[in-house]
Amino acid sequence: MKLAVIGVTGMVGEVMRKVLDERQFKITEFIPVASQRSVGKTVDFKGKAYTIISLEDAVARQPDIALFSAGGETSLEWAPKFAAVGTTVIDNSSAWRMDASKKLIVPEINAQTLTPSDKIIANPNCSTIQMVMALAPLHKKYKIKRIVVSTYQSISGTGVKAIKQLENELAGVKGEMAYPYPINKNAIPHCDVFEENGYTKEEMKLIRETQKILDDKTIAVTATAVRIPTSGGHSEAINVAFENDFDITEVRKLLHATPGVTVQDNTDVNVYPMPIYANGKDDVFVGRIRRDESQPNTLNLWVVSDNLRKGAATNTVQIAEYLVENNLV
Repeated sequence: MKLAVIGVTGMVGEVMRKVLDERQFKITEFIPVASQRSVGKTVDFKGKAYTIISLEDAVARQPDIALFSAGGETSLEWAPKFAAVGTTVIDNSSAWRMDASKKLIVPEINAQTLTPSDKIIANPNCSTIQMVMALAPLHKKYKIKRIVVSTYQSISGTGVKAIKQLENELAGVKGEMAYPYPINKNAIPHCDVFEENGYTKEEMKLIRETQKILDDKTIAVTATAVRIPTSGGHSEAINVAFENDFDITEVRKLLHATPGVTVQDNTDVNVYPMPIYANGKDDVFVGRIRRDESQPNTLNLWVVSDNLRKGAATNTVQIAEYLVENNLV
């Protein structure tokens, strides 16, 4: 098993290395790849130093699997080149997610749709992954009509530049700004760029990707994405209307029984999901489970997950694990 990590020095690339090690993913040849300025430097994996190589050299090595986390432009240019030499690409950017010919995969939900011919597989957006993890079992049972979601997203979703901005603000130092406004003691209702309809790209990802993953274009979704000064973990307030009525006890049982989901919901002792506790963990945490009393068949949930792990690196590695376990590479 020859495995390449493209974008190995980035935030998600670092977590990919950690997750591969933790989950004991069997690799015979590890191929670290990064931008030209990092070529020749070394990166640590499983206690061993590996020399970073270029994209060209990585293609020549014909890895079995390539985990991409180097941005959309890199993925659009290089994923097809890897696929052409027989590599299965699992891409963490938005480049291929809405391509009708590419699968958008959350393993617990739709990995069974993968075949050996899927040479470029898209990893969903972090905020979408945690939402559909909680909603997929409920959709199967009650059928979702409409989702209203507000996100409270960590600055780590923006990257190193945003983390540095917060650090500078806390230290009272002027520096490069990742956001148009201060993030310390603030909430910025602006994740990614604005589209013509007034929604941000992040909000539209939640809408489009949810319909694709759950394979149901009739699901209506509206979203507001907000950036907050937490260093790890996204939170979401989700209001979901179903075609069929539900029992709260049954909802809790369904979520308890869902692999990758942990229910934290005991308000008597103030137990509910928070990013400070989700940070560094792979599960999606669900709490504040309650009926919306303003209209029928409607549920409120609070969902939290580590955006760099299940929202990115872990989901990518889980796809790779599924491919190997089912002899699809």
